[in-house]
Amino acid sequence: MTQPGTAAESDGGPAATAVDWAFFTFSGIGAAWFAVLLLEESLQQRHIWFLVVFWAALAYLVLPRLDRVLTQIFIPNYFMGRTRTNAGLFGDAVNLAFLGSEAQLRGALEKAGWHLADPVTLASSWRIVSSTLLHRSYVQAPVSPLLLFDRQQDFAYEQEMHGNPRQRHHVRFWRCPEGWMLPGGIAADWLGAASFDRAVGLSLFTLQVTHRVGENIDAERDYLISSLREASPAVSVEVIKNFSTGYHSRNGGGDSIVTDGDLPVADLSSLPDIGPTVPIGAAAARDRPPAAVILGAVLVFLRGFASLAMAAPFLVHLADISPVINLLGTQSRGIAELGSAYAPTSVSLTVFAGVEAVLAVLILRGSNGARITAMCLSSVAMALQVAAVSAGPEAALRTNLFGYAFDVLLILALSGDQARIYAHSRRRRPASAS
Repeated sequence: MTQPGTAAESDGGPAATAVDWAFFTFSGIGAAWFAVLLLEESLQQRHIWFLVVFWAALAYLVLPRLDRVLTQIFIPNYFMGRTRTNAGLFGDAVNLAFLGSEAQLRGALEKAGWHLADPVTLASSWRIVSSTLLHRSYVQAPVSPLLLFDRQQDFAYEQEMHGNPRQRHHVRFWRCPEGWMLPGGIAADWLGAASFDRAVGLSLFTLQVTHRVGENIDAERDYLISSLREASPAVSVEVIKNFSTGYHSRNGGGDSIVTDGDLPVADLSSLPDIGPTVPIGAAAARDRPPAAVILGAVLVFLRGFASLAMAAPFLVHLADISPVINLLGTQSRGIAELGSAYAPTSVSLTVFAGVEAVLAVLILRGSNGARITAMCLSSVAMALQVAAVSAGPEAALRTNLFGYAFDVLLILALSGDQARIYAHSRRRRPASAS
């Protein structure tokens, strides 16, 4: 599965990789302890709503990180004819290959009635959730990212069924690395993974809300090929028999999949090179910070804002706005005097808030040092909070739960693959550009 050159571009060397994995593992352990605290609290009747929070923490924080650690250890990183989920689990099977340019591939798909899937953003995610709940059509609904060659799909196409976003034909595409060949020395420009979303449910392995995939993935493979040939008769197809051993397995969501192991290779090179290309600005969009980086930067900024709010009494006293204090009354005057008494602490908090604001900006710009620094600060804060819970889980939940969860989320966001790859790739860009 490893793309030549990708590992070097996405990692900062053995030392950097070790640091990233240390934070990755630490945040996973911290998230697991957080989930245990939530479960203990949810068992009390007056906190029964904590069960929902416990499920969310388990499904979206703990289990994906545990899966990622285990798959990194036990699953070798080479091409096996299977995609991977972000948690490292086996995803959909690679069951299609193509020869031709991107314009030829995209043009053939759109001529056959397939629709380009929207990228996964907050807006598109909200739209697919609302469309699913309200049974509204969304023909360009986003598909979850799957990894091949250590990167997510270049694009995906789909066909919605009966105006229902819960059911759809869909296929993801990856451009093959230059010079890369399929096992047996067979050339291909693109690989695809086609499957059918039959319903919405919970993942068997992570408990996350996801689409459930139909078992017969060969039917989807054959359906896509037939739709291409019907719309473009010039498309020729050669089938590699027994490309992989026929098997019955499960995908990353726990759904059963069955295949005979055959791999159709569709030759699109005779088609006109007039299909839609990447929209203007899409290249720049790839350089934008991923969602995990944005979340981490926002959390860093909020941590600084909280420090600034704690230092507010000193700032009021420093400004010496006596008329305003007199207008607000004696209580505000007392707060200002308290700020003066604790001036050294307030000054430190104010400086810390400024540092956090700078860190947030640098993280968005792809600074790996700022990312590591922010995670170090959260790690120290988590260690101090764990040490402060000697009175028991009850006291921990009452006094430290919010702050602890905040730091867990921050490290989870900034220690993930998206944040790591973004930081290391941005660090290399000036040198490569020159």
